[in-house]
Amino acid sequence: MATAKKPAAKKAAAKKPAAKKAAVKKVAAQPAAKKVAVKKVADKTAPAKKVVAKKVVANKVVAEKAPAKKAAAKKVARKPNAAFMKPVTPSALLAAVIGATPVPRTEVTKKIWVYIKKHDLQDAKNRRNINADDKLKPLFGKNQVSMFELTKIISGHLK
Repeated sequence: MATAKKPAAKKAAAKKPAAKKAAVKKVAAQPAAKKVAVKKVADKTAPAKKVVAKKVVANKVVAEKAPAKKAAAKKVARKPNAAFMKPVTPSALLAAVIGATPVPRTEVTKKIWVYIKKHDLQDAKNRRNINADDKLKPLFGKNQVSMFELTKIISGHLK
């Protein structure tokens, strides 16, 4: 009679749970004072990769400790970038819209948008487009530009 042997892979898989059982038996065999152990166990209810420390007493989960939170770093007030705050002189075409006095780049953008909103120059269908009026047509060089092109066009008119 021939007996069928089990594949080697199944034997190796069967040994893994036995190894876990042996570890549990070692904890149970320890004296009562040493039975409290702390294990790091993946918490299935928490988000992925979160590890929670749980106390195991006589093979039962007793309590759960949340991981220590890091202290929040102090917020430091941001300093304005000196390059943006440096006054720039607009060209004659741009000066017709925002004025001839030197102003920082940030103020140039604000003044352009104040002018656009005051004269209702944003396109009704696509608000990202700006329609040129008599003052803006020589500045833009065409009838309509997108707000993303606007920055590039304006920077070409600053010194």
